[in-house]
Amino acid sequence: MEPPVSAGFTRRIGLFQATTINMSQMCGIGPFVTIPLMVGAFGGPQAVVGWIAGALLALADGLVWAELGASLPGAGGTYVYLREAFQYRSGRLMPFLFVWTAMLFIPLIMSTGVQGLVQYLSYLWPGMTTGQGDIVGVAVLALVVLLLWRKVENIGRATVVLWGVMIVSVGAVILASFTDFHPSMAFTWPAHAIELTHGQFWIGFAAGLTIGIYDYLGYNTASYLGAEIKNPGRVMPRAIILSIVAIMGIYLLMQIGVLGVIHWQDMLDPDSVASRSVASAVLEQTWGKGAADTVTVLILITAFASVCAGLLGGSRVPYDAARDGMFFRAFGRLHPEHGFPVVGLLSMGAITAGGFLFARHIGNVAAHPPLTVLITLLTSVMVIVQALAQIAAVIVLRKRQPGLARPYRMLLYPLPAVVAAIGWTVIYGYADKANPGVHPVEWSLAWVALGCVAFLVWSKAEGAWPFGPKEIREEFLEAQNAGTGADAAPVG
Repeated sequence: MEPPVSAGFTRRIGLFQATTINMSQMCGIGPFVTIPLMVGAFGGPQAVVGWIAGALLALADGLVWAELGASLPGAGGTYVYLREAFQYRSGRLMPFLFVWTAMLFIPLIMSTGVQGLVQYLSYLWPGMTTGQGDIVGVAVLALVVLLLWRKVENIGRATVVLWGVMIVSVGAVILASFTDFHPSMAFTWPAHAIELTHGQFWIGFAAGLTIGIYDYLGYNTASYLGAEIKNPGRVMPRAIILSIVAIMGIYLLMQIGVLGVIHWQDMLDPDSVASRSVASAVLEQTWGKGAADTVTVLILITAFASVCAGLLGGSRVPYDAARDGMFFRAFGRLHPEHGFPVVGLLSMGAITAGGFLFARHIGNVAAHPPLTVLITLLTSVMVIVQALAQIAAVIVLRKRQPGLARPYRMLLYPLPAVVAAIGWTVIYGYADKANPGVHPVEWSLAWVALGCVAFLVWSKAEGAWPFGPKEIREEFLEAQNAGTGADAAPVG
């Protein structure tokens, strides 16, 4: 028997579809722009360690998502998990804070796409100044909002096109790199490349781990579609693990291939094409300028489409929460003619533009690339209210709802949760040291604190806890006890 679903949803997404959905979100503009950042973090071709460490963290954290998604397969992902786990002590605080932080980290993720687009455009427009790049980025975002200011149809077809363009781009870079591959460049590490007793190594490792987990983000996308996944107890864990392993293979091939063509020192030179548009540099060196221009255009299309898709989905997060009575009501209003959430789209578009401009200029002041600034900020914001809170949610739910059907139980529990917690803590703990002058920890804490103030204002207006009674509703357990829950066999 399938788990209960929210009204209007049908369980149609199988394993293959769920895996490709995850992979589509994981492999957007990321691999084209972060290879030089990873090399910079580690100081050489030993940067492959970062991709492997990121994959291990993603796998450990993925098992947290797998148990939660299998036992609470509703629409909303983290929002549902935090609502179910923390309602007993803090009412609606945690789901509210998740939506509040999502209002920042989702636009920051989209800002990385805009920054990547501007970087690769500089390959076709070598004389572009910083100011011109700012104008281009803001204009791109204005165009995205304009395109989304209408009824959105044929999204599935657009996703397939994006996936195809991305696969062609990645495939071209990998194939080109191995047609002129020099093993000595890729596998000759500098002396003392790995010094576990040296503090500077761990700062670089933390920076690389941050970049690595950013590139794997998206392995949880199917969890947000939990109400539409067939047999989620089996499909969800497999989709998460398969997508991470597949993307790890792609990233390692790209990283090693690029290092075998482009000298890693060139990726650290801010005046080098390889530091801004490494895929274009690979294509130009191996197949010529014409091929490089063609692939660069495909990468620009990938970046633009990923920003469109991200803002389209992101604007729905506060809308769903407001409609569910967990966020400000203004975000729950739809455009009277076109039926999209107006406040969500406009606010996330504005935050995306602000994040893009902020990172470009504070990055220059703090001697950090804008992409590094954005990635550090968005991961720092995610750690507290999403990553660590979800790990705690697994433990809380096992104690609070022991009778909840868990068709997938975390393998080697609680070891993966502990590993994930350590990984996320390393990222957060070293964020300031790895990015002096940026203050990502302080920014993230300030945003969460502001969210707590916003929650008090909202809960006072709504008469909710702490200004009213807690509303305890064990939605999935109640449905299960009513005879409509899942009885799929365990898979873990």
